[in-house]
Amino acid sequence: MPGNLTLEQLKKAVKNGAIDTVLVAQVDMQGRLMGKRLKAEFFLDTAYKETHSCNYLLATDMEMETVEGYKSTSWKAGYGDYTMVPDLTTLRLVPWLEGTAMVICDVQDHATHKDVPHSPRAILKKVVARLEAKGMKATMATELEFFLFKQSFEEAQASGYRGIEPISAYNEDYHIFQTTKEEDVLRAMRNGLHGAGIPVEGSKGEADSGQEELNIKYSDPLDCADNHVITKNGCKEIAWAKGRAITFLAKWNYDAAGSSSHVHQSLSDKKGKSLFFDPKGEYGMSQTMRHYLAGLLTHASEITYFLAPYINSYKRFAKGTFAPTKAIWSLDNRTAGYRLCGAGTKSIRMECRVGGSDLNPYLALAALLSAGLDGIERKLELEPEFTGDAYAAEKERGIPQTLRDATAALNKSKMLREAFGDDVIDHYVRAGEWEQEEYDRRITDWEVARGFERA
Repeated sequence: MPGNLTLEQLKKAVKNGAIDTVLVAQVDMQGRLMGKRLKAEFFLDTAYKETHSCNYLLATDMEMETVEGYKSTSWKAGYGDYTMVPDLTTLRLVPWLEGTAMVICDVQDHATHKDVPHSPRAILKKVVARLEAKGMKATMATELEFFLFKQSFEEAQASGYRGIEPISAYNEDYHIFQTTKEEDVLRAMRNGLHGAGIPVEGSKGEADSGQEELNIKYSDPLDCADNHVITKNGCKEIAWAKGRAITFLAKWNYDAAGSSSHVHQSLSDKKGKSLFFDPKGEYGMSQTMRHYLAGLLTHASEITYFLAPYINSYKRFAKGTFAPTKAIWSLDNRTAGYRLCGAGTKSIRMECRVGGSDLNPYLALAALLSAGLDGIERKLELEPEFTGDAYAAEKERGIPQTLRDATAALNKSKMLREAFGDDVIDHYVRAGEWEQEEYDRRITDWEVARGFERA
């Protein structure tokens, strides 16, 4: 379900005064919305065709640090412009912001007007085109988990993020009474996102104090990723307006559960017939699905960086937390990294449980689809199903334990280099290296508390 506003409808809304501002946004390496607020009249006059942004937006870290070592841009090259081209199919209302509409932009080279290869949206579009050339369509959905706090963002920041309190005092997984107490925030999120054209299915309490989950209806990969980034940004803005803070950090507290972004995925032909379902196959799995899953598992370590892109991401992978530690597949088993859902039905699909709520959805979906497609093209054989407690399976294939390991696996990936291009992989390898370099030179609170007196 793409945006819910046409250009003609926007013109009418601007004329009658309902809309006066248009947010034009591109997606950065971290999966955040970056862009400008334009007067609606200016957008309709010229910027609906294109506007511009500094090309450092696809070469910075979380702190907007201008990182050395990128081939695409640098101080030496002068940090020139990119062209932002609005994808008018994503044009939509933003109900929680007064008089505002939004559009997501593709990012193009200022001189050639070709998509910037390492732009997250361009990467996913390239993989989707590869699927379509083979007569296949993907359907995907990302679940989103986050923590909701009693304090505002400003209060949390002023306290150094110490002493902040989750909105609830106990595990609220599926808990109706506790989530009723939070309904002023979650109801505003569900209804606001629905009004923005995001097909929200529902929300629920998750597996810890103050932890929430939002579910968005499945869609094609690009629409799924667009919905994901708009949802994250919208939830932050709505929480802020309510005087609350939320976090999509994968592991915000040692004693708390991590927050995930599970990815459901299936393939169909151009007429919508499932390519994953075969009533005669084991659990209803077609041979195509078996090859696809074999690709996911074969390349599990290589694609982990795009599912877990930060130092903190790897703190989430812990036994007994519903976050996986093993890249194996199993039937309806939440201890495994890859869970078979909808067995025996036309809704059969794979759920990747590796990704955290901090992932960039365009990169994660592109990596998963590329791995699965490689399995199909090479007719990879699926390994036997795992049964039982995957946390206790010490000899099974593990998920990389650190960002350092995942970045190294990404760097060596022939499959992803062929799918994305060498320059693109080198770009994101540099991002992973920089994240590690920044962490390695920092002094943490844990180190000081542990060694200040006793070292």
